[in-house]
Amino acid sequence: MARRPHWGGKPMSKSKIKPYFYLLPGLALLLVFVYWPIAQNIGYSFLKWDLFSGKKTWIGLANYANLLRSAEFWVALKNNLWYVAVSLVCQVGIALCFAAFLENMRSRKLAAVFRTTYFLPSLISLTVIGLLFSFIYRNDGLLNSFLQLAGLGGLATGWLGNPKTAIFACIAVSQWKSIGYTMMLLIVAIQKIPAEINEAARMDGASRLQTFWHVTVPNIKGMLRISMMINIAGGLLVFNEVYIMTGGGPHGSSEVLSTLMYQNAFVHGKVGYAAAIANIILVLSVLFSALQFAGGDGEKPAKKPRRARKGR
Repeated sequence: MARRPHWGGKPMSKSKIKPYFYLLPGLALLLVFVYWPIAQNIGYSFLKWDLFSGKKTWIGLANYANLLRSAEFWVALKNNLWYVAVSLVCQVGIALCFAAFLENMRSRKLAAVFRTTYFLPSLISLTVIGLLFSFIYRNDGLLNSFLQLAGLGGLATGWLGNPKTAIFACIAVSQWKSIGYTMMLLIVAIQKIPAEINEAARMDGASRLQTFWHVTVPNIKGMLRISMMINIAGGLLVFNEVYIMTGGGPHGSSEVLSTLMYQNAFVHGKVGYAAAIANIILVLSVLFSALQFAGGDGEKPAKKPRRARKGR
């Protein structure tokens, strides 16, 4: 007669083992489509692999050494870090202010109109948005025309053709598209805060700003952390808007790690070098995620305020 499996010296019932079998299909998919390709890519980064000839030569860490000596790599990394920094300010900080303001509006119908207006850009394809803003940023485009009408013609420039402004023009497009999405996540988190807590703060004489800072923010730390992780990952993995609007130009000034990887892999045929760039992106993403998780979930269930005891 077969014995039941023992964990810690105690037999496990079939009902306790059964849930683990439901995890196996998902685990198998992760191994085949996520972790195995990552392992393969790490192996490719140690090769000099020409995509067009198919020739492969083991070169060890030479791809990483060449990458760290490359000026274009540091430009791309700097641009990605700009993306991350601006996204944290706009898509977390400003989105939080929008969310708190809309949730405190007296007119719920007007608040719903604003929520929809801010959220709509996140539903539009990045390809469409990239092409749209390519026209807006032209020398004779809408942005420069507006600056001329406002008496600020001195600021008008070819936004995507100027090495000093190209990357920031791309970053602005990303913020316009995504700020509404983060705002909606934060609105949902704010709505979960029990009304009694805000009522108790008002009864204690707290202003709206004090209530926001001491009640709202502490009770949505978990969602804030998730929003930060989403935006950090987005800033490191950004590709579409840069590739569509500038292709990394002019003169590589708006290059990001993903476009640099694409150019090396599919234009220059340097598969091993591109794999090294992909691994750098992976390491940065894991590092930032680990820093986020190290702080814990940051959100505890909101406690209802205690009623003040009446004097005896």
